[in-house]
Amino acid sequence: MYNLLKGKKGIIFGALDENSIAWKVAERAHEEGAEFVLTNAPIAMRMGGIKDLAAKTGSEIIPADATSMDDLNNLVEKSMEILGGKIDFVLHSIGMSVNVRKGKHYTDSNYDFTTKGWDVSAVSFHKVMNVLYNKQAMNEWGSIVALTYMAAQRVFPDYNDMADNKAYLESIARSFGYFFGRDHKVRVNTISQSPTPTTAGQGVKGFDGFISYAEKMSPLGNATALECADYTISLFSDLTKKVTLQNLFHDGGFSNMGVSDAVMERFTEE
Repeated sequence: MYNLLKGKKGIIFGALDENSIAWKVAERAHEEGAEFVLTNAPIAMRMGGIKDLAAKTGSEIIPADATSMDDLNNLVEKSMEILGGKIDFVLHSIGMSVNVRKGKHYTDSNYDFTTKGWDVSAVSFHKVMNVLYNKQAMNEWGSIVALTYMAAQRVFPDYNDMADNKAYLESIARSFGYFFGRDHKVRVNTISQSPTPTTAGQGVKGFDGFISYAEKMSPLGNATALECADYTISLFSDLTKKVTLQNLFHDGGFSNMGVSDAVMERFTEE
């Protein structure tokens, strides 16, 4: 451990179970000396083991629907009370597609489902930053990070409307990040992670194929959830104070590959 976050205070959205990237980030943040509040949607609180994580990291839990401005206002106010001051880091690790869950094909979307997924997966990030910005809840040189995936830039057919949601999420990070940086010296970035076998990710059709293909394409192989947590910690730390408005690929090199020898061998086998 490097004490990279010693004395820093934060809010971590989206820790569901031990497979969650947010769960790993919470564990690593605790190890690096941070204090934080854990939050998730009330329904998710009943599904996962977030209470175990809270006990392990000495954290308090504040349930909040990230699409509700009332819940977010309450979350930020109570977090500052619990933590005794302004916030240094925030992780947005939230994503959900009702169309995926209901098995709706992208070409036959239910648009009520689309709207719900768009609100949870992308607009919630705008809402979170809206509350933090207007309450001036972030310390200078604070860091806000959201998790994304490369389907925002390239076609992954079974990723469905989550690809659109992630593209919108990344745009929000740049647009809101400008104002947060200009006015409050807060940095905003997204991490485009390798396909990772989280509870949410495994709900996507063909996800095992995504993982296998990316592993064969990436010169360093896929990045794990724990490795993503390490990268996230570096973005929360003071070592990255001038990194903002970036979509940072954490994918073993996958995003710059055209084809790899390992993939070519699969297609040239006799």
